Amino acid sequence: MNIPKKLQKNDKVAIIATARKVKKEDLQPAINLLESWNLVTVIGSSIGLENNQFAGSDKERAADLQQQLDNPEIKAIWCAKGGYGTVRILDLLDFSKFKKYPKWLIGYSDVTALHSHLNTLRIATLHGPIALDIEKKPQKTRDILRKALFQEDLNYQFKSDSLNRNGTAKGELVGGNLSVLYSLMGSKTDLDLNGKILFLEDLDEYLYHIDRMLQNLKRNGWFKQLNGLIIGGMSNMNDNNIPFGKTAKEIIAETVAEYDFPVAFNFPAGHIDDNCTLLLGQKVNLQVEAKGSALKYSGF
Repeated sequence: MNIPKKLQKNDKVAIIATARKVKKEDLQPAINLLESWNLVTVIGSSIGLENNQFAGSDKERAADLQQQLDNPEIKAIWCAKGGYGTVRILDLLDFSKFKKYPKWLIGYSDVTALHSHLNTLRIATLHGPIALDIEKKPQKTRDILRKALFQEDLNYQFKSDSLNRNGTAKGELVGGNLSVLYSLMGSKTDLDLNGKILFLEDLDEYLYHIDRMLQNLKRNGWFKQLNGLIIGGMSNMNDNNIPFGKTAKEIIAETVAEYDFPVAFNFPAGHIDDNCTLLLGQKVNLQVEAKGSALKYSGF
């Protein structure tokens, strides 16, 4: 795995939009935060563009991302917003220079499409808060993002759950938004799950949709290959007039019940206030016990 270099004082961080439109003035809190870390903000050309719900056309968003990927002065790329649209630009990009000189890519939700694609290229990424809502996040979330960018010690302790399956596991951490990962299955951006620890989160889905997606992952052999499973926020789920009969967590636990890898619910990441940064593509140790769970990185 190719791990981007840690950030240094006065390094430049580009803020871009790969999906939905964003106004520059709404990014001021993110700019202020980067300045407080002695980093320099570069606002991408996609910020302020409008094409219906998108931040400009696919070509315009791809051109902005391409410029930041190739610019040697840019040391990290922070996605401003999720929504939908990142997958539309993946095949418009040339990652040849980026593979030689990788830099951190930051974001979550719809940005999972980029995380997954870069994982297939064997480049580590940061599953973390988007620039637009960083002001609303607790100090802990902001501190963890800074630690990840500057490659300081980064380990997690999180609460147990009655649906957990205890155990220990080691492996490369991959994953992101369940709906996006589901949409990428069968493409060249699909993840290799062999021996991996998978992280999943999602938002605003019908419970039967969660079950349908998980059944597809199961039938495609995802869970046979895993060393461990971590579940973050499964937020604001919907149900029909006739209830599905299980929560999202219960659906997940039932789907993977026949396997023996450890399962840890309640990880603080996803569409929740405490959206902690995860270093995807790096090796981790997962420990799930009755008293709580721990996720530790093996080092940079």
